[in-house]
Amino acid sequence: MEMNDRINTYFPSLTKSEQKVALCVLERPADIIYFSVTELADFAGTGETTVMRFCRKIGFKGYQDFRLSLAQNQTYRKTDIGGESFDPDNEHDITRTVYHNMLDILHSSMGLLDHSELGRAIACLNQAGYVQFFGVGASGISAQDAKNRFLRIGRRAEAVADSHIQSMMAVSMKSGDVAIGISVSGSTLDTNDMLYKAKQNGATVIAITNYAKSPITSIADIVLLTAGKEAPMEGGSIGAKISQLFVIDLLCEGLARKHTNHTKQMKEKTARAVIERSY
Repeated sequence: MEMNDRINTYFPSLTKSEQKVALCVLERPADIIYFSVTELADFAGTGETTVMRFCRKIGFKGYQDFRLSLAQNQTYRKTDIGGESFDPDNEHDITRTVYHNMLDILHSSMGLLDHSELGRAIACLNQAGYVQFFGVGASGISAQDAKNRFLRIGRRAEAVADSHIQSMMAVSMKSGDVAIGISVSGSTLDTNDMLYKAKQNGATVIAITNYAKSPITSIADIVLLTAGKEAPMEGGSIGAKISQLFVIDLLCEGLARKHTNHTKQMKEKTARAVIERSY
């Protein structure tokens, strides 16, 4: 069933608040697929629980299930970049489209950057006794990249994929430690749960996310925003990862500049440690 038909079918049985959500979806479906549950609630002038009730009443398990179905109803045949029309089926146009999209993401990342929050994050990391990165899926890969970058400048950090070990690490954190959660949506249950546990045990929480209004930001002490928002069917996009790595690189560069000589020594030591493993 088409989303519009589904919503119209259930519309009379919805409460007034739920109908406000329904009207927003009917009017702006192409925008809604990029909204977090918090953003949709704010946009509709309702609460998050109302959005969740709306999703369940029209036959979905939850908001993410609804958003995925909404994305499947959207079709895109043309992309407009720089005032020109591009055909995604043309190989040359695909190249230009991806290239311009990456540039746009980096430009947006710069625009979203809050220098005061970045400075606070660098200061916390500089004093941290222990740093743990949390992320799953594609964001888990970014967490591994972050660990690699930190180790190369002589900063002890950890990032593991196993959820049980993540959970044990989270509850083992204490005051003075820093937990960094990486999540495009800001609504990843596993990541948010780990951050909540780490915070309960005294750790400072830094969130790297695309959504200023999402569950992860209510847990975090410091929020660093990324660009390249994903539709539900675009999970793990390179664009979102580039923005995450951009922020991670800023953190590393900020730390490196606080201890220039030590950083230089560690870069040389770590480079020699791995170069011996190559022909």
